[in-house]
Amino acid sequence: MPIDPYILLLLGTVGLAALLPARGTGADVASGASTVAIAFLFFLYGARLSTREAMDGLRHWRLHVTVLACTFVVFPLLGLAARGLVPVFLTDPLYQGLLFLTLVPSTIQSSIAFTSIACGNVPAAICAGSFSSLAGIVLTPLLAAALLGNSGGGFSADSVVKIVLQLLVPFVAGQVLRRWIGGFVARHKKVLGLVDRGSILLVVYTAFSEGMVQGIWHQVSPARLAGLLVVEAVLLAVMLALTWYGARALGFGRADRIAIQFAGSKKSLASGLPMASVLFGAHASLAVLPLMLFHQMQLMVCAVIAKRRSHDAGAAVPDEPADATRPAVGTGARSR
Repeated sequence: MPIDPYILLLLGTVGLAALLPARGTGADVASGASTVAIAFLFFLYGARLSTREAMDGLRHWRLHVTVLACTFVVFPLLGLAARGLVPVFLTDPLYQGLLFLTLVPSTIQSSIAFTSIACGNVPAAICAGSFSSLAGIVLTPLLAAALLGNSGGGFSADSVVKIVLQLLVPFVAGQVLRRWIGGFVARHKKVLGLVDRGSILLVVYTAFSEGMVQGIWHQVSPARLAGLLVVEAVLLAVMLALTWYGARALGFGRADRIAIQFAGSKKSLASGLPMASVLFGAHASLAVLPLMLFHQMQLMVCAVIAKRRSHDAGAAVPDEPADATRPAVGTGARSR
């Protein structure tokens, strides 16, 4: 089970913030740089997303609606149900972070990678992840306003305005300018990918520096962290089961079910961290802790599942006789 090297960089950034948190003028500079980095990050997201490919993917609307329902309906419902675990397993701040985790859009890169390894419907995974990220720019802050309210560490109606100005406007600008800069973005994908990750590291450093200055880490004990890990493991297991067996009940073929499972059970660290920084401000460090832990957990578990799916992709699956006579939804034919 692999450990994402980027997670190690994130943990190193958290350690740096713990040892050398930004204070005073340094904190103001870091906060301003973080704001610019987040806006540039979503500008690049807009410049990368091909409008034509997104429109072509609409023909698989049943698959995309299923993924969106898992991401923005089922996940939040499970997050609300977890309220009953406070204060036995979770503190209230950790629960708020867990609930925020359930509101974040799905991943793109890892969903595509795992779907490809498992011999699933890769084009569907590309479109599903892209649609989820796009919808999350609007749905995540709206759901946070409805479900978190003022308990989200300073979340208010002003946060929606910040989301629009800092995330949605740059994204739209990237889409508008894509016809002129799309080629440049495609040619320098690796370099701009480093800019992406560097921006997120800056966001993490700023958030955790504010948390250190505020002294919020005294609120978290090892026992509470262990409880959080158990809760997240159960959450991931439930979503993996629901996406796999639920997709079969809805009549999707094997390749589409693979795309639905990997796109519908995961949450995006790249989208969630900037949003948490905007929504939670000084309280963002605790808010993103559940997301960081869940992100690594989903990578480890899904890597194992993808490998297993690739091994049995060439074998007939005896518990799916109906799929043999039913055409797969979308372009993802049943893999054999």
